[in-house]
Amino acid sequence: MPSELRSPRSDSRRFVSDPSVSELPWATARWCARRGWPVHPLAPGRKTPAGNCENCRNSAHAPADCACLPLGRWCHGFHAATLDQRRIQQWWTQHPDFGVGVACGPAGLVVIDIDAHPAPAPSRDRVLPGIPIADHVDLTGLATGFHSLGVLAALRGHQSPAEDTGTLRVRTPSGGLHVWYRAEDNRRWQCSTGSSTGRALAWQVDVRAHGGYIIAPGTTTHAGTYTAVGETREPAALPLWLAQELERTGHLPAANIPAPRPVPPRAQQAVLAAGGGRARTGNTLTSVLAPVAACGQVSEGAGFSDVLNRAAFTLGGLVAAGRLSREEAERALRETASAARPGQDRRSEQIIASGLAAGLLKPLYAAGGRP
Repeated sequence: MPSELRSPRSDSRRFVSDPSVSELPWATARWCARRGWPVHPLAPGRKTPAGNCENCRNSAHAPADCACLPLGRWCHGFHAATLDQRRIQQWWTQHPDFGVGVACGPAGLVVIDIDAHPAPAPSRDRVLPGIPIADHVDLTGLATGFHSLGVLAALRGHQSPAEDTGTLRVRTPSGGLHVWYRAEDNRRWQCSTGSSTGRALAWQVDVRAHGGYIIAPGTTTHAGTYTAVGETREPAALPLWLAQELERTGHLPAANIPAPRPVPPRAQQAVLAAGGGRARTGNTLTSVLAPVAACGQVSEGAGFSDVLNRAAFTLGGLVAAGRLSREEAERALRETASAARPGQDRRSEQIIASGLAAGLLKPLYAAGGRP
């Protein structure tokens, strides 16, 4: 994308750059690469990646093992995305009708893709995954992703990303909107689709991040041109409230859950002493879960994930030793985690499941008990 977009008062579908640049897709690709956004070709007139070579089409192999990528070919879509200006020049001068895709993960981008396809509203539990909508709430008129995202933003007391004039926004040919944000940390935000029964932010609202790509503004398909709107041409930092929603709705991989660490011997002794009999189960839970509850006193920097994981690991060991039922352990962990970090139940459940599973392999017996 060339360095500047004409203001909406003129032709907002065109980019202005070096007058010597005759091919807009090439200029778009160069503009993106200069900003550190790896680019790859899209098939002419389409929003899908350019096709693989015949060899790649006829043989199944992982993109990382493909011999085409080191040779500068564009096989495997966003896996071939590059910042190499020479390669970019080669691709788009040989095929000036290619569109431009941006690999979101390597570019450090999180793009909120709002669809505008009028459709009957889904069941109430699917409008905002994880947030129940009471029957008395009137959903009349809820027809697009603009509406569902607006409801989520209103519930959280924030402006909808669709109205965020402080970041790059791109109108799609179908009337949707791509809202570009910049990830400010090393967390690997994951893609999702708004209609998914698993990971999803809101109905008809997709998320483009690691494992996906977004169409660069200025790219034209058979349906029309992806057009930047407003005056802002750079992505702003991902808002904190939106990052919290993405975490709540499962947009971080389970691999980020810290591995269980051994419980220090003194801590084991304290737990076992507190859990000397079934009548003292409450004391056991209080002792183990106290650090988790303490995380609720601070909003960040408490190492909540690690603290919760260690508590789950410890209780898993007690469950394995027959000193506590699994139902009691899971219920206590869920309730304490929810109180300390409200709105992050899905993430907490992942951490609890991981810690318990590891703890069940290492029973914690009382002194003199079974080996």
